[in-house]
Amino acid sequence: MTERAAVKAALKTQAVETPSWAYGNSGTRFKVFAQQGVPRTPQEKLDDAAKVHEFTGVAPTVALHIPWDEVDDYAALARHAEDRGLRLGAINSNTFQDDDYRLGSVCHPDAAVRRKAVDHLLECVDIMDATGSKDLKLWFADGTNYPGQDDIRARQDRLAEALAEVYGRLGDDQRMLLEYKLFEPAFYTTDVPDWGTAYAHCLKLGPKARVVVDTGHHAPGTNIEFIVATLLREGKLGGFDFNSRFYADDDLMVGAADPFQLFRIMYEVVRGGGLSGDVAFMLDQCHNVESKIPAIVRSVMNVQEATAKALLVDRDALAAAQREGDVLGANAVLMDAFSTDVRPLLREVRDEMGLDPDPMAAYARSGWAEKIVAERVGGEQAGWGA
Repeated sequence: MTERAAVKAALKTQAVETPSWAYGNSGTRFKVFAQQGVPRTPQEKLDDAAKVHEFTGVAPTVALHIPWDEVDDYAALARHAEDRGLRLGAINSNTFQDDDYRLGSVCHPDAAVRRKAVDHLLECVDIMDATGSKDLKLWFADGTNYPGQDDIRARQDRLAEALAEVYGRLGDDQRMLLEYKLFEPAFYTTDVPDWGTAYAHCLKLGPKARVVVDTGHHAPGTNIEFIVATLLREGKLGGFDFNSRFYADDDLMVGAADPFQLFRIMYEVVRGGGLSGDVAFMLDQCHNVESKIPAIVRSVMNVQEATAKALLVDRDALAAAQREGDVLGANAVLMDAFSTDVRPLLREVRDEMGLDPDPMAAYARSGWAEKIVAERVGGEQAGWGA
């Protein structure tokens, strides 16, 4: 197989999971701008996700968020997804939108509140059983705002206890993916603030616990690709929440702020074998002012473009330059790949997959946007703050 053929084969097998919440009305904590035609039910979110997969060919799974996607029959929801050529992906828990969680959830000083939070996480595993989902994704807003507010070490003990109980409930083919976030909404201490904390807990739990890297949840200047390389080396990278940010946790389209960073991250994924392994490539984005489905399509395409460039890195030439201490030569190898226009290559890939070479234009011509505006009238729209 030629190098070009190998790159195309890898791109055809790549899968990017889209998040149900990105299809609904969602936005910042300051204002949610409602859009016409957004889904009113989890089923309609899946209908929109099916369109993303139809035009990109590489978005076959959809992450759910509980209770935002709560239904009476999860097996039926899974069948709804299958009927549209999709599967249900990670189950995301919610331990941050209840008044009881004002001082935390699994780290709360009150045992009754901790019990409530853990019971919700166990319910999410039950949902995984019903839907066939393999990953339980956990993000905790737990933390403190003031020195002395709570015992930092005790909160870590509570977190470890909760994670251990939920970990013990997982099936043999299920995983726990633990996300970290530098700050917000806790501004003095965050209970899972960085990859080291998440890694320490996952290491203690066992092989079914992995770390999630959200590309927007880092301090300015953080070398995210180093984190990715290290977690891959340790076998502890569970997946990504792909988004982009300019200042904090902006949840913009992946690659929007710094496509070179996304390329560097994807190179470490390719270098570390993550592209052909069990690393979950998920989007976690909030489309507040832009049209939602086209933004998700564009995000999937951005991941594809960064992956294609990463696959084009001449690794033999790079290794030779590194061995010889050729600093500029090594850097040039990476820059040559990053500077390559991979759009013609990706158009070839899509054509060979039986897809329209231009997913954005194909979606615009499909009439789906006009159809959902006309049909989705009335009802309570689903999503963050809506």
